[in-house]
Amino acid sequence: MNSEIAEFTQIVDGEWPEGTIQGRRPSPEEMTRALQVMLTRQCVYSSTPGLGRTYDIVRAYSSFFERYFGTLGYRLVVSHKEQMVALQVPMGETRYDAVYERLRKDETIVLLGLRLLWEEAIGTQDVGDGGTVETTTGDLVDRIKTATQADPPDEARLLDILRMFQRQGAVRVGQRDRIEKVSPLTILPGVSVLVPDSYLEELLLWAAAPGTGPEEAEAQAS
Repeated sequence: MNSEIAEFTQIVDGEWPEGTIQGRRPSPEEMTRALQVMLTRQCVYSSTPGLGRTYDIVRAYSSFFERYFGTLGYRLVVSHKEQMVALQVPMGETRYDAVYERLRKDETIVLLGLRLLWEEAIGTQDVGDGGTVETTTGDLVDRIKTATQADPPDEARLLDILRMFQRQGAVRVGQRDRIEKVSPLTILPGVSVLVPDSYLEELLLWAAAPGTGPEEAEAQAS
């Protein structure tokens, strides 16, 4: 029997040698759900709604999930301070799965803008609980213009892109202010997983390069 399958069985049977979760042990369905959620969401928080006990299960059995996802070429990130569990995709490796797909250039530039705003807020210690940063789409547009010297996506396209990254745990999008014509944003620490430090400088150079057409760029988002 595959070792990961044996460990799965030990966990749901309450025989996991490395300890167990507080309260009721996970059912097979909850374990399967946690595996599927991590592959589709990439960054999950204790406060993420609608995902059951996924965060608690992954954190409690992190060594199992680390080995399981390691066989697929991912690195499990567990941040107790930020109450986040996430999958990070190693750079520089050829991949054939959905978690490492190609993003359009405008999508990648928006992701870069989010990462830069988050990084700057960290530097000035203007960070909320759990490593979150409060900003707006107006600030994001200004940061994109400064970083790339190019026009950002129009408002409708920008919101579509942000909702995509919201699903992946990089940002939360609030309700649009009709007077100010901006939407509040909460940038989540998962943005540092989607755009790690080792990738940031390379992405900045690429985003500032001439040509903002439909060409695509590799990014770690699913």
